[in-house]
Amino acid sequence: MELSTLDYSFIIIFFSLVLGIGIYVSKKSGKDSNEFFLSGRTMPWWLLGLSMVATTFSTDTPNLVTDFVRDKGVSGNWGWWCFLLTGMLTVFVYAKLWRKSNVKTDLEFYELRYGGKPASFLRKFRAIYLGVVFNVITMSAVTLAAIKIGGIMLGLEDWQTVIGAGLITVVFSALGGFKGVVYTDFLLFFVAMSGAIGAAYYLVNIPEVGGINAMMANDLVASKMDILPDFSDTKMVITLLIIPLAVQWWSSWYPGGEPGGGGYIAQRMLAAKDENHAIGATFFFNIMHYALRPWPWILVALASLVVYPDIASISEAFPNVPADKLGHDLAYSAMLTKLPSGLLGLVLASLVAAYMSTISTQLNWGSSYIVFDFYKQQVNPDATEKQLVAVGRISTVVLMVLSAFLALAMQNAQQIFELLLLFGAGTGLIFILRWFWWRINAWTEISAMFASGILSILLKATSFGAFLFATDTGIFPDWGEIPFVMIVTTTVWLIATYATKPESDEVLRSFYKKIQPGGPGWQKVVDEAKVDNVVIDKGEKWSVPSGITAMLLGVVLVYSMMFATGYWIYGRTTDAIILSVAAIVSGVLLIITWNKMKEHIL
Repeated sequence: MELSTLDYSFIIIFFSLVLGIGIYVSKKSGKDSNEFFLSGRTMPWWLLGLSMVATTFSTDTPNLVTDFVRDKGVSGNWGWWCFLLTGMLTVFVYAKLWRKSNVKTDLEFYELRYGGKPASFLRKFRAIYLGVVFNVITMSAVTLAAIKIGGIMLGLEDWQTVIGAGLITVVFSALGGFKGVVYTDFLLFFVAMSGAIGAAYYLVNIPEVGGINAMMANDLVASKMDILPDFSDTKMVITLLIIPLAVQWWSSWYPGGEPGGGGYIAQRMLAAKDENHAIGATFFFNIMHYALRPWPWILVALASLVVYPDIASISEAFPNVPADKLGHDLAYSAMLTKLPSGLLGLVLASLVAAYMSTISTQLNWGSSYIVFDFYKQQVNPDATEKQLVAVGRISTVVLMVLSAFLALAMQNAQQIFELLLLFGAGTGLIFILRWFWWRINAWTEISAMFASGILSILLKATSFGAFLFATDTGIFPDWGEIPFVMIVTTTVWLIATYATKPESDEVLRSFYKKIQPGGPGWQKVVDEAKVDNVVIDKGEKWSVPSGITAMLLGVVLVYSMMFATGYWIYGRTTDAIILSVAAIVSGVLLIITWNKMKEHIL
């Protein structure tokens, strides 16, 4: 496939703007570690919200959505749609708590909430576990998608894509720090969305597809269009709907969908001007992330079923693609090769934008863990601000190199998604409860982390997994992996919690005074403080019940908006009108609920 001068112009202009922003903010970003990783905590809600959206708009996301749609139908996306519940819970319950904590990273929280050597160990270990191991796996999935796009659209070798895409991103990330990431995310969001929408509109109307009506009339497409799974297929309903909505959203830790907030979402909440801006940023993110973005990718995925009905047809059209990189996720890149000059350049620039936004965020976030939670704690407690920034820049480069090598060995986006979900299964409930239940301690988190990690390795890397969950031959149904890990992990951490001593009164009272979480889970601490004649304000009225009400209304609002959009596209007018009305009603009720909460939350 040949790129025109116009295509190259789009890409060159985009790269120039991004590098220009990185160079422009580099001097201020290098001033100190607070600027490099949190931009001085001065960010407005709308900029942080757009940054969150741009960050989660990575090159592997359209590939993952395409994989879901082609393999399981549109309803396969419930595997990630379910995390809207997590997101809305973060908006209305946890965003204000994170901002009030005033920590530099969400791992610093451990030594605020827990005490002693276990808390110190937990903070340092998770700095490596999340900042390096999980982070490298996540970035390698994004880089794998870039490899597939480069191979299909530009005929590049794997190493050429890795070096070309990675070099500019790591230079920009090391120079600009968090401020550079957020500022460029503003640009990247609009470039990425323009490319996705433009590609969807054009590709649905190419002669091979024949327009939206002809596409939906195709038997292969018609069988994949349902937003809800076929309820006559019990296994499909359990796998695609029940487990995600009943178990997965609250029990699994997943990057960008952490129960109770965390990772780079927490980083942005911590960088907000105040609690109000932290709440606004996360709410704006969830609306844009779920209600606005999925349909352009879904439409291209459905259109790809007409042009490339199976993996063999993709292989036939692109014989140079290695066998170990073949999968349904390649169909998205394959469809993009049909774009005309100009639009092709815009879409390629949008994919580069998506790649750079996600990778730069992951690099800055992972480096913040290494700097604040490992290097400063374990290696050099007396490090100067210049040294901390230097370590941040060095670790940025190292993380990029590690993820590039791992990406070269990977094959499929959906496999990585499922592996990350399994690794975090059973830990999510701790992240939800630790703010509101005094009895949870550092050993709770340590035991859960090791239990879920060891179980996941056993299930994925040994014959134990096949023995328990192999299709047709396993002891349990193959959909039972996540519930199994969740149940075992939860049992382990509950035993560990009650088998170990609670945190000291000093730690618990200090945490309560700072955060003021309220609720019955802290009543024991408040009562004992009174007995000891220690002044500990019971705090503001407990807002969690109202927050959960607002969360549920927010979930109805966003799902209604997202599915109404789909039904308008499908031409199912009655369903679209009903869902549009549901969105309006839930939106009005949410505003009323929010106004009642304001005096207690803000």
